[in-house]
Amino acid sequence: MNSDEYQLLLKEKGLKITPQRMAVLEAFSLLNDHPTAEELSRFIRKKHPHIATGTVYKILETMVEKDILSRVKTDRGLMRYDAAVDVHHHLYCMQTDRIEDYYDNELTGLINRYFEKKKIPNFRIEDIKLQIVGRFTNNRKILK
Repeated sequence: MNSDEYQLLLKEKGLKITPQRMAVLEAFSLLNDHPTAEELSRFIRKKHPHIATGTVYKILETMVEKDILSRVKTDRGLMRYDAAVDVHHHLYCMQTDRIEDYYDNELTGLINRYFEKKKIPNFRIEDIKLQIVGRFTNNRKILK
């Protein structure tokens, strides 16, 4: 995404366009990963030293509430953030805490059909996110 697209996204979600919010969104596109709030803050402060870590946390929470970002918790309890809010799953490396997006329409359809048939009493499913736990055997990104 570019700066104009970020501004449009913020407007569509009813948020004011601020330099701090723009810095957070730009950091996501440059990091191209599932960063923690601390990692994002360190990255942002290289270019914008005046933006406090607490501000980054508040912006992240607001963006999660507005469905611009989502949270991804690792097995070790680390909270990471994901800029991809479309339907996807995650590959989680238990050795390195690395997380990658995993897109598989067949798998998503299978899971959705299963739960449509299952009909869990007194429970309405809003979203299903599968985290596949294993170990990456190389440092290359998974092709989507």
